[in-house]
Amino acid sequence: MALVVQKYGGTSVGSIEKIMNVARRVGKTKDAGNDVIVVVSAMAGETDRLVGLVNSITDLPNEREYDQVVASGEQVSIGLLAIALESLGYRAKSFLGFQVPIYTDSAHARARIRQIETENVMRAINEGYIAVIAGFQGIDEFGDITTLGRGGSDTSAVAIAAAMKADVCEIYTDVDGVYTTDPNICPNARKLEKISYDEMLEMASLGAKVLQIRSVEFAKKYGVRIHVRSSMNEKEGTIVTGEDEIMETAVVSGVTYNKNEAKITIVKVPDRPGIAAKIFKPIADAGINVDMIVQNVSLEGFTDLTFTVPKTDYKKTMLLIEKVAQEIGAERVQGDDKIAKVSIVGVGMRSHPGVAAKMFRTLASENINILMISTSEIKVSCVIEEKYTELAVRVLHDAFELGGEPKEEV
Repeated sequence: MALVVQKYGGTSVGSIEKIMNVARRVGKTKDAGNDVIVVVSAMAGETDRLVGLVNSITDLPNEREYDQVVASGEQVSIGLLAIALESLGYRAKSFLGFQVPIYTDSAHARARIRQIETENVMRAINEGYIAVIAGFQGIDEFGDITTLGRGGSDTSAVAIAAAMKADVCEIYTDVDGVYTTDPNICPNARKLEKISYDEMLEMASLGAKVLQIRSVEFAKKYGVRIHVRSSMNEKEGTIVTGEDEIMETAVVSGVTYNKNEAKITIVKVPDRPGIAAKIFKPIADAGINVDMIVQNVSLEGFTDLTFTVPKTDYKKTMLLIEKVAQEIGAERVQGDDKIAKVSIVGVGMRSHPGVAAKMFRTLASENINILMISTSEIKVSCVIEEKYTELAVRVLHDAFELGGEPKEEV
């Protein structure tokens, strides 16, 4: 007998028919002799509807009251799933975040989990119930409802699996696993049987939307095996696990892309101590994430500084930086929101030289100009013009032969 945590997203519980399908799938897992905990998101579109109601009143709502509203979507879905399971002859009990309880900090709308008590849920499991838990939400030290931010149900599921010491955490989505790249761009993209936590973290941060980043961080920290599967079929998906479970590691496991990037360059920045801090402090104070940063070699006491931010923060950042540029005596600020970041990821890159060079040669062969480069131990990212995104993904996918069996050498 295993303890299985299953998480179903909004599309999987988007209608009564789909909720009944989920109930039947959960029932099969219970019938196989397993104990089951189910973590559920709000029905598809429901959170957006609730956020829309809030925003129809004000663009700057009280964050405590915002969480009171948007957390209500999961209450409906867990209750309906528990009722569906009962109608099929199973014993089921639903739990809101505070009923578990799932304790978080008080950062409303972006809370982080601090502790999960297991007694209430384990008592239900031991009494033969299927526990149905609301994802996305918790409770802070003051007894207020909190939410974890968009995509937070993945984090809820992995954190619950860690706290309950589950054997596996199955994340059911509208895709049937993690692919070498977007199948919509490369029809021969291959589903990966296994992928390491580090590779999944990189892919998630670089634009792959299969798993939420914080959920993978939790899984890595606590050693939770994640099985990414489709709720629409019975196929095996992709296991996200430690490197020690993966017998052979490909040099490159995947190609990702992200079009939600914008590039800002400050021209002729005075090259003296403290300037970088002055540039990036107002950006940090505004809660804007800076991704890639490139500084040119100083020439005659001046340098150019280029960085990227999310495209949604581009205009706001430009206003901040134009003000800072005047204060520090820079010549001018240039911006470009028609860019994309294309990346290759693979733990095998640690022990194989020449991977970056091969990526650059491949892009050059298609006359794709590289605007910025960023590397880590297991990834290489290039900023290019947005119009070349799909072409870059296809040629890199082919160059590293990701549509077939991975090669051992570059």
